Amino acid sequence: MPEVTGLSATELARAIRDKRVSSLEVVEAHLKRIEEVNGRLNAVVQLLADSARKAAGNADAAIARGEIIGPLHGVPFTVKDALEVEGVISTGGTKGRASFVPDRDAPVVARLRGAGAILIGKTNVPEISFGLECSNLVYGRTNNPWDLERTPGGSSGGEAAIIAAGGSPLGLGSDAGGSIRWPAHCCGIAGIKPTSGRVPRTGHWPPFGGVFAAVTQIGPMARSVDDLVLTLPILAGMDWVDPTVVPIPLGDPDQVDLKEVRVAFHADNGVATPTPETMDAVRSAAALLEGSVKSIEEGCPRAIEQASQLHMELHGADGGESARGILKSAGTDEMDPFLQKRLELAAPHRMTTTQFLETVVRWEAYRSEMLSFMEDHDVILGPASAHPASLHGRSMDYFPGGFSYSHAYNVAGWPAVVIRGGTSPEGLPIGIQVVSRPWREDLALAVARFLEKALGGWSGSAL
Repeated sequence: MPEVTGLSATELARAIRDKRVSSLEVVEAHLKRIEEVNGRLNAVVQLLADSARKAAGNADAAIARGEIIGPLHGVPFTVKDALEVEGVISTGGTKGRASFVPDRDAPVVARLRGAGAILIGKTNVPEISFGLECSNLVYGRTNNPWDLERTPGGSSGGEAAIIAAGGSPLGLGSDAGGSIRWPAHCCGIAGIKPTSGRVPRTGHWPPFGGVFAAVTQIGPMARSVDDLVLTLPILAGMDWVDPTVVPIPLGDPDQVDLKEVRVAFHADNGVATPTPETMDAVRSAAALLEGSVKSIEEGCPRAIEQASQLHMELHGADGGESARGILKSAGTDEMDPFLQKRLELAAPHRMTTTQFLETVVRWEAYRSEMLSFMEDHDVILGPASAHPASLHGRSMDYFPGGFSYSHAYNVAGWPAVVIRGGTSPEGLPIGIQVVSRPWREDLALAVARFLEKALGGWSGSAL
């Protein structure tokens, strides 16, 4: 049997059910791997070793009785520190919550536990999950397992780093502007931002609310697309608290006939030209799809050129006052320097009520124009970002244009999957992004899985 920490969550679940390995052995292997790498990464900020071992023992006892709790029975997972976990310090990356302990799990955490998964740790985030890099004044900075001098991305950077390094097979992140997909790209793993309204965000801190909530979703991050396929149905669906969740059936990627899928691809969206290697990765992926899909043609919705500006306006319309209010409500009186810089960038976007209403009208027009493009296409293939993981402190050099590749689909509200598609000259992962029309995660996952198998996907890390 291959090394346990190199197996996907799907493979681990199967091996545990077949009694080829025990849940306790799997959990111990991942705890050991965290011990080996976390001193260099600083990705896991709360380690739940004792409770995880106890849960694994219970999972093995259930297997012995012939009982299977769910599709993730006995499989370990981690969660971003923005998601609340009963009885575990959940800081959200801010000093005012450095000792805050929730009294219940976020629904997405509870749903994974209900499917048999075992929580082994919480992972680092930027302060209030508002940042392209993963650093805060509570836990410090998280490093990229491919190059410790580079960021793992943000805001789900700790999650991506520990999954890429083999310390966790599966995790939960959240994405308001690329916060699942940018870290997945930086660390060479797979992640999906579902359609806005697919997964409940209850129990996320800061809590989502207002207009900007419409661009945000929680989603799984893992070593393989198969794990995203396995996990998303567990997470999706109404919790009767988050009013944005829509009970639309989730399609099955196994039922997608690629021969009926129409694909558009672009190596450059016209906003920020990617590195040559990034463009080559997209073109290579497009070439792999030829003959396996109904059609593939080069093209890009023209509306994408508006995405980052709209994203900035929606997020910065109050000049950063909402973020300051969140910090104040948490009792935080000292702000991380990176967050301070982001709020300074938001200040010029402060609007009057009339200006904001005009922005909302342009936002609707953007979504309409984007949707019209999808009348003739089912999937869009493109870069996950214009550049690979940046050196610590340098991500803002590429903001906002370099992140237009992710902003475009937050503002549209569409599902988007990132997988590893290549390698930069520095040896860093290059992600490619597969986007589908709203509510058709099955299409994006089916195409992403095909490409992952052809390209190889996750390949461990340099650690």
